Amino acid sequence: MLVSDQVTEMNEELLGPGANNIFNFKTGLSSSPKLLRITLPMWVLYFGNSFSYYGIILMTSLFSTGENKGFSVASHVKNDTSLYRDVFITIFAELPGFLISALVVEKFGRRVSMALMYILGSLFLFPLVVPQNEALTTALLFGARIWVIGNFTLAGVYCPEIYPTSVRSTGCGVASAVGRIAGMVCPIVAVQLVRGCHQMAAIILFEVVLILSAISVLLFPLETKER
Repeated sequence: MLVSDQVTEMNEELLGPGANNIFNFKTGLSSSPKLLRITLPMWVLYFGNSFSYYGIILMTSLFSTGENKGFSVASHVKNDTSLYRDVFITIFAELPGFLISALVVEKFGRRVSMALMYILGSLFLFPLVVPQNEALTTALLFGARIWVIGNFTLAGVYCPEIYPTSVRSTGCGVASAVGRIAGMVCPIVAVQLVRGCHQMAAIILFEVVLILSAISVLLFPLETKER
């Protein structure tokens, strides 16, 4: 009953009295201005998560095969071992990412935790604006992936919590769809920059996406910690 009361209070805070009624077309129209403050930042959040996450995975492959410095069949054969090793190593970044997100989310809250993880992810990626040696590149991508997957986890927690009950499925579903679009756009835009020997431009693009995502998190009107 206590949880139910808290949910009702949050819904009324966002949509006004009667927010728990079954969602209909009229309710959606009348509440859309208030939901806009949730929806637009949530789209940026999901876009940034997918764009940076899949970008880090793809860049691990590109950097390991030397495609950021020009590509040839000979270099591809030579770097097959590096590719498998680096991808295998960075996969394990997701384990501490899940663990850290679980530890910090209830201590610092959703918004602060996500903003901090975006900043840390951008700091790990920034040295890659210029080519680094293989070991340092793998270590930086490993660190960036920790924070990005942590944000992926927290977004999955925060999105259903912040949307009112009547529009929760629609809000989370559309946000997830925006994330899928980012996953499709990332290889076309950012990865092609790396293949075209424009590594600095690619990393700067990822930095911009991460910083905008961090700003969008701070624009959410409600913190759902302990509510």
